[in-house]
Amino acid sequence: MRHKTADVLSAKPDEDFLELTENRIRTRAYQFYEERDYQYGHDLEDWLRAEGEIIGKKRAIPGKDTGGGIRAAVA
Repeated sequence: MRHKTADVLSAKPDEDFLELTENRIRTRAYQFYEERDYQYGHDLEDWLRAEGEIIGKKRAIPGKDTGGGIRAAVA
């Protein structure tokens, strides 16, 4: 049986890493918003693009279609 204290201590570094990563994504997404002169309505696109830059994930943007029925990927 594992001790609860060991679980809490081992989880802390991952939580810090995730928090730092999320803050980096948030900051980068805001930079995209600024670059667009604060144009409203692209928050999800900015977030996914920032996420792609920072952690390397490519995701489809809901509602964005490339014309061939395939949604565009970000990053």
